[in-house]
Amino acid sequence: MNDIRHSLRSGQKQMADWKSGPLAVSAVPGAGKSTGMAAAAAIAIARHYQYSLTTGNKYHRQLVVVTFTRSACANIKAKIRENLRKLALPQTGFAVFTLHGLALNIASRHPDLSGLQLENVSLITPNQSHRFIRTAVEQWISNHAEQYLNLLEGQEFDGEETERLRRQSVLRTEVLPDLAYTVIHEAKSSGIAPTDLRKWSEKTKDDYGILRIAAGLYEQYENLMRSQDFIDYDDMILAALRVLQNDNARHIEQNQVFAVFEDEAQDSSPLQTQLLEMLAREGENIENINNTPELLNLVRVGDPNQAINSTFTPADPIYFRDFCRQCEQSGRLATMDQAGRSTRMIISAANFALEWVNSQWSSKTKTGQTPFRHQIIHPVDADDPQTDANPAPVVKGLELHTPRDIYHTVELISQRVIELFTPDPQKFRGAILVRENRQGRWLAAALEPICKEHKIKLYDVGERERRSHVPQEIFALLQFCDRPHSPDYLKAALDVLVERQLIPTQDLNTLASLPEEFLYPGPLAAPQPESVQKAAHLCRSLLRARLELPLYQIISFLALTLNYDQAELATADKLAERVNQQIAGNNSMGSILSTLSEIVSSERFEPVETDNVEEQYTQPGQLTIITMHKAKGLDWDYVFLPFLHENLIPGRFWVPPQSQFLGDFTLSEVARAQIRAALHQDSQHIPNVREAWEQAKYLKMAEEYRLLYVAMTRAKRLLWMSAAQKAPFTWSKPENLQEQAPCPVFTALKRQFS
Repeated sequence: MNDIRHSLRSGQKQMADWKSGPLAVSAVPGAGKSTGMAAAAAIAIARHYQYSLTTGNKYHRQLVVVTFTRSACANIKAKIRENLRKLALPQTGFAVFTLHGLALNIASRHPDLSGLQLENVSLITPNQSHRFIRTAVEQWISNHAEQYLNLLEGQEFDGEETERLRRQSVLRTEVLPDLAYTVIHEAKSSGIAPTDLRKWSEKTKDDYGILRIAAGLYEQYENLMRSQDFIDYDDMILAALRVLQNDNARHIEQNQVFAVFEDEAQDSSPLQTQLLEMLAREGENIENINNTPELLNLVRVGDPNQAINSTFTPADPIYFRDFCRQCEQSGRLATMDQAGRSTRMIISAANFALEWVNSQWSSKTKTGQTPFRHQIIHPVDADDPQTDANPAPVVKGLELHTPRDIYHTVELISQRVIELFTPDPQKFRGAILVRENRQGRWLAAALEPICKEHKIKLYDVGERERRSHVPQEIFALLQFCDRPHSPDYLKAALDVLVERQLIPTQDLNTLASLPEEFLYPGPLAAPQPESVQKAAHLCRSLLRARLELPLYQIISFLALTLNYDQAELATADKLAERVNQQIAGNNSMGSILSTLSEIVSSERFEPVETDNVEEQYTQPGQLTIITMHKAKGLDWDYVFLPFLHENLIPGRFWVPPQSQFLGDFTLSEVARAQIRAALHQDSQHIPNVREAWEQAKYLKMAEEYRLLYVAMTRAKRLLWMSAAQKAPFTWSKPENLQEQAPCPVFTALKRQFS
């Protein structure tokens, strides 16, 4: 245990020295949170074994480790096992979960209490276009005609019929679905029921009664979910909490756990925090090591300055900040402020950005809440026990460019990438971090020929994810099997077969223009080339399978036909199980296609991952194009941050032109800000529309600055940043260039690091 402890930095040692009670660990980027947590976990498990042996206690409990993603689970599990091997201990005594995995584990062990009969329910991750949200909107409109007409009139409505129809379309397809989606997740993840929203709405005054509308939409959605046996991720947490509210079940669960360690605690929601605190309480357990009532054995590790999910998920760093403040008052706050990831120049740039933003912010907001917790990154000591800390920079470690336009940006990146990768392509790793996927798509197309010429592997993470490929590919093939004479469906199926390299690339438009002639050429037809014959033969085999196989096997057959790898086959099996469950009692091709269409168009279908996918993003000799959000938790030797413009970071809060008839605000953002204010401050004083809109604007800007900070701290040896003088206003039309102001932080960095 001492050997492991001595291999840690001072901040990591504070975690390893934990024995009981609450502990908050506030860590800067690159401080080695996962390394410290894995070592602390192994030492805590060893101490628990030691306690069990010396007391002869037969109740062996385990440490529960909770982290944010499945890949992070695999990573920390491997590190804990490695430390347990060093201690010559069995690689048991702990369990690693995502938060939702832990909740599902608890709920499934007590189905009578949780109300979750897992064999009868379907888990969904809906977006604004999901049929439940669309149906909830339509039902609310039919039940609340007066409120709907009030929305329709909005501001300055003269009753013109064309304008009325336009507003109806905007309300039904955009404004109300967006409000429903935002409020459902915001309220549900905080344990707020529709009745609570209605009470809060009585304390607000606005022309539309936004929270009252939100409560009605939320209620309709919940009724639809229950009536058709669907659950979402928030339902998992609520189900686990129902279990833990039962005294007997809570004792059973608590007596299996001696402590809870939480990683990425800045991304917790109120219900997640409540769940972990209930599980980590020791006072009710069979054994209480310290004989103290209600002792909270909870270690929470995070960085409030890396909170980048709170404007599109219910996560909010305020809860972890509060936990840090409480622990600080009792001397239980550990700070990991030494980081060995980056060279000193990159650390200086990140610290400057943090301090500059905070200094600008305090004069702008009334609350005094700054985007960043004042926590400076320090380089590690000269005798640091961990290898390659604060590596030597490439040149000076920081490059700041102002290209003429986005095409000049590509030239500069290409030139630098060739210089960096050509001498020893397998030695280093690089990444281009973009603010949005459309930038990544454009960059990948521009850089592909250059990377191919110089044999540099280019990996576009967004392209892989854009396909969401398993449900979409299966759907395309099934549509063809159902209507083989449709030119559109045939072309879509052929596209999939070409993409999977099952047939040669060829002119698919010609093949699809005459489906019958392509699939079943008559005796007078011209002979088909070999490539066409191969494609036609494969398509006919799909049609034959449609006739010969039972429908419940068709998805699995198509997955095998497409030569899916292990992870893709597992995802296809998950998809088949979900579809078969939903169409039970109505087993037809039409119902399969309807269900698949819903999944493809309005859900984020989570693939099954059999490997650590993040390893694919950080391969040696590879230039990865990835969004800033997805880059969190990763690092590369060289990081490029192009297109740093003010209209994206910190961005502007704007109202879409089509919904400006409601006013100069959006209903969803006002509702979100009002709900958060009621939760964090006082439900007796909920801000009005204007105040809520201003709060939402500053929350968004603060998070954008934190996102830039996260992106900057991914770099180890070189941080390359640029803001082109001319760039698109919107990346959906990259060819429309205009003068763009740089991100204010970029301008300040250029002044400081000239």
